[in-house]
Amino acid sequence: MRTSRWLPHPLLSLCLLVVWLLLVNDLSLGHWLLGALLGWLIPLVTQVFWINPPRLQRPLKLCLFLLRVLGDIVVANLQVAKLILGPGARLRPAFVEIPLRLEDELALTMLASVISLTPGTVSADLSDDRKTLLVHSLDVGDEAAMVREIQARYEAPLLEVFPCSTT
Repeated sequence: MRTSRWLPHPLLSLCLLVVWLLLVNDLSLGHWLLGALLGWLIPLVTQVFWINPPRLQRPLKLCLFLLRVLGDIVVANLQVAKLILGPGARLRPAFVEIPLRLEDELALTMLASVISLTPGTVSADLSDDRKTLLVHSLDVGDEAAMVREIQARYEAPLLEVFPCSTT
């Protein structure tokens, strides 16, 4: 979408309108107008904080990535429930360092957030050089397999979506 000085983030404006309508659960004209006003005003007021607006190279890939994450969250919830309700001796908690190829700040934030949103794992620290993410997992059988899985399932799609990310 094309941006302008008066509508700096049109997609964000549209998302804010939709979120507003979902929150109030009312499709009356007044709420459409208030949602549109909020969708216009919030990005306009916060545009000074958007230093480098993200450029998506493959938006469809991002949608597929988000669907994968939602599926992984559901599966991880079931796995964590099974681990917690089962015998405690089966838990193998550990901190694992994940080497990163991502450089884009938004992509790094998304990766850390996805890991933390997935039950059983949490992003604990990002190294000063932004090349290593420390992840705590509730159950780690094989650290190398966990690193490969995170890199393949989450980092690789983000490398494709954000053009500023390099190898």
